[in-house]
Amino acid sequence: MQIINPPSFSRTVSVDLGDDSYPIRVGKGLISQIGGMITKQIDSPSKVAIIADTKVAKLFGDQMVKGLKPVVNSPIWITVPAGDQNKSIEWFMRVQDALIEHQLDRQSVIVAFGGGVIGDLAGFVASTYMRGIRWIQVPTTLLAQVDASVGGKTAINHSRGKNLIGSFHQPKLVLIDVETLDSLPEREVRCGLVEIIKHGVIMDESLFELVEQNLSDLLSLKTDILIEAIAQSCRDKAWVVENDEKERNLRATLNYGHTFGHAIETLADYHQCRHGEAVAIGMNCAAQLSVNLELLQPTDLVRQNRLLQAVGLPLNLSDLSLDSISADDLLQTMHLDKKSSRGTLKLVLAQKIGQAKIHQDISNSEIMKAIEMCREAK
Repeated sequence: MQIINPPSFSRTVSVDLGDDSYPIRVGKGLISQIGGMITKQIDSPSKVAIIADTKVAKLFGDQMVKGLKPVVNSPIWITVPAGDQNKSIEWFMRVQDALIEHQLDRQSVIVAFGGGVIGDLAGFVASTYMRGIRWIQVPTTLLAQVDASVGGKTAINHSRGKNLIGSFHQPKLVLIDVETLDSLPEREVRCGLVEIIKHGVIMDESLFELVEQNLSDLLSLKTDILIEAIAQSCRDKAWVVENDEKERNLRATLNYGHTFGHAIETLADYHQCRHGEAVAIGMNCAAQLSVNLELLQPTDLVRQNRLLQAVGLPLNLSDLSLDSISADDLLQTMHLDKKSSRGTLKLVLAQKIGQAKIHQDISNSEIMKAIEMCREAK
C-alpha cells in the first residue's frame, strides 16, 4: 500500500462520546498550535498545569510555552522522572500536592506532556483532583500516541499489578505531533509499532498490511506514512471506545497480548523491559494459545511473529534475559489482572489477522502449555 501525501498533511480523528467527545489531531509541528486548538475545545481556563516527563520538558518545553501563549502566559510546570516505576502512588500524591499548592480550581486545565506513563498518571490526577478537572493529552512517544492517549483510561501501578488503580476520564483534546518522535530512541519507536500491529491483528488487516509493506519508512519515521499509520490506528481504537467506553466487552479485545505482557512487566519490576516488548511476547503467547485451541491458522501465527521480529521486537523471555520468570509465576501474576473474573482469566485470542475474540473458558493447563511452548521456541 503506497501512501502519497504532501509532507505537511495532517489528520483529525473524532472520538464520538456525546458530551465527552473530542478530536485527535495528528500532524507535524502541532505543539506550536496548541493554544489555538485549546480555545476551540475549552472555555478560557483559569490556570494551566503541564505535567511532563523531565526529558520532554527539557526538549520541548520552550515550544510548549510558546504554543500556549494564546491561552496562558505562565503555565505551571510539574515534572516527573521518566520510567514506569514512577507511575506510582507516591508520584500521584506529589502531583496532587503541587496542584493544591498552585491553587488550581475546577476551571483549570491539565496538559499531560510525555509518554504513556505521564498520560496515565496525569489523567488519573485530573480525574480525582476536585472530583475531576479538564485535561489534554500531548503524547510524545509512538506507543502513547497510538494507544495510551486514546480512550480515557488512566491509572497508576501497584506493586502487585500494573494499572490496578485508576479510572476512566476522557480528555478534551489529543494532540499528536510526530516531530516529538525525532528524538525518540529507536527501541521506543519499535515498542510503539507493536500497538499498531496489535490493532491490525485484532481488527484491521489493512493496517497490518500497511505496516508490513511500509516497515522501513515507519522505522525511519517518514512523515507521511507515519501520520497515516498513527491516524488509522487511532481511528480503529476510537471506534472501539465509542462502542464500549467502559470496557464492558468489546473494548477488552484491545488487551490482546496484554494480560501476558502486564504480568511480565510486573515480574520484571517495571524496568527490566519496555511495555511494548512485554506485549510483543504476550502476543506470541496469545497467538500460540489460539493455534493450540484451533482458533487460528499456524500460518497467521507465523505471519504475526515474522512482522514483530522484522520490527526488532522480542518473542520470548529469553530474548530479554528474563529466563528466571517461570511459567507458573507468569500464570499466577496473570490472575491478578483486572480482566480476571471469579478466578477465571479473560483472554483475547486471534481468529485470523484482522479478527479477535474474548475467551473466558480456557484451562490453566492450556495457558501453561502455550507459555512453555513460547519459552522453548527459538
